[in-house]
Amino acid sequence: MNQVWSNDAVSLVDAFRNGDRSPVEETNAVFDAIDNSDLNAFSYLDKEGALTRAQQADVTLPLGGVPIGVKELHNVEGWPDTSASLVFADRVSQFDGTMIQRLKAAGANLIGLTTASEFGGLNCSTTKLNGITHNPWNHDLTPGGSSGGSAAAVAGGIVTLGTGGDGGGSIRIPAGFCGLVGMKGTAGRIPRGPHTGIGPMTVVSGCLSRSVRDTARWYDVCAGFDPRDPYSLPKQDGWEAQLGTTDFSGARVVVSPDLGSAMISDPVRALIIEVAEEIIEIAGLQRVDVDIDLPPIDWEWAIANQSGLYKELGNLWPDCED
Repeated sequence: MNQVWSNDAVSLVDAFRNGDRSPVEETNAVFDAIDNSDLNAFSYLDKEGALTRAQQADVTLPLGGVPIGVKELHNVEGWPDTSASLVFADRVSQFDGTMIQRLKAAGANLIGLTTASEFGGLNCSTTKLNGITHNPWNHDLTPGGSSGGSAAAVAGGIVTLGTGGDGGGSIRIPAGFCGLVGMKGTAGRIPRGPHTGIGPMTVVSGCLSRSVRDTARWYDVCAGFDPRDPYSLPKQDGWEAQLGTTDFSGARVVVSPDLGSAMISDPVRALIIEVAEEIIEIAGLQRVDVDIDLPPIDWEWAIANQSGLYKELGNLWPDCED
C-alpha cells in the first residue's frame, strides 16, 4: 500500500513539482488510507473522478494535484447535497460553491465529502445518516464539529487539507480537538455563494490544515471579492508571502482559557496557560491580566439555531421528525 504524504500541503506541492511524488501516486495512497481507516471521516468518495483529475493535474498551480476533502455542507456540482441529514439523503448539488470554484481553479483535487454534524448545528460529527466519526487521537472521543470529518481526515493522516465552515466554532472546535490549524476568518473574507441570500453573517468558510502556511495559501486562493456576494471583502494578496514578516515583540496579549463563562476542566485550563506562556516567551509578547466576564449565551444560541432550522424545515414537518 502506498503511504500518504505525512507533511503539509505546501510541501506536497513542492514534491510534485520536484518529481519526488506524483499526484496519481498520492491520490491512490489517499484512497488506500480511507479504505483502511476506521475513522468514518468520509461520507462520499469520487474515486474515478479524482484519479482522472490526478492524471491531468497542473502542479504549477498553488494547490495543483493536492487531494482535498470537502465538508458535506459545501456544494460540489453532481455530488450529494445532504446537509448531513436523512431529510436530504437523496439530494444532489446542482452547482459548485464559490470557494469550491476557486479551489478547483487553483488545481485542488477534490476527492469526496467529509462528515459533519446535521445542518452544522453541533460540536460533534455524529448523525443518523453517517454514524459516528472518531477522533484520530482517541477513537472513543469526537473530533468535534461541525467540520469533524475534515479534521479527522487531516489529523488522521488521510489528506493534508479539508474544507470547513464556522458559525459558532465549527472550524475552531475540530481544530482544537484534533491538534490542527483552524482559523475563523473575517466575515466576507472568503465569499459565500454563488447563490447568496440573507444568511447568518457569523458563518464563514475556511479550512482545516496541518500548518499555518497551508492556511495562508488557502486564503491566497479562496479569499477576495465576488460580486455575487455583496458582503464579500476586497482581495488581500500575500497571505503566504508575508508570513514571518511582522514583528509582534512587545504586543500585549490576554490569556483567557474560558472567556469568563465556558466550562473547562482544571487540567485543560493549566495546559492552555502553559502553552500560552511558552508562546508569549518565544514571541516576546507582553501578557496583560484582564478579567473577562462574558455572559453565557448557550440558550440564546440554541434558540437562534433552532429558529433557523424551523424556517428551513418547518414545511417538511412531521414527515422529517426522525
